[in-house]
Amino acid sequence: MTSALIYIVVMALVAAVVFLLAALVFGRGEELAPLPPGASPTRLPAEDVTPDDVRDLKFQQVLRGYKMTEVDWVLERLAGEVERLRGRVDELEAELGTSPQLEAEAEAEPERVLEPERDPA
Repeated sequence: MTSALIYIVVMALVAAVVFLLAALVFGRGEELAPLPPGASPTRLPAEDVTPDDVRDLKFQQVLRGYKMTEVDWVLERLAGEVERLRGRVDELEAELGTSPQLEAEAEAEPERVLEPERDPA
């Protein structure tokens, strides 16, 4: 009975030593070195974000999904881009003299359709 227990303990020690040596030699099995804290592989252009830029986004995966700080950063950037574009649209509408408010008022007031005059003959 004691020889079986000694055999199990020796096998566990050998397995632990082999595992530690393999971990030291081969590392954690990652293809790339881990990023430093605060770094991100997520890239977006400084201006003029295109739909392809958004489609090509990649987020660093962590234990429970995506890294929240990266997702928050991208959402903030996209919100800023949308805000900038909407501001530009408002400027252009102001230059043209149209605005969503004027369009809403025009939709609320039905257009009058003039009927062509008929020939009395």
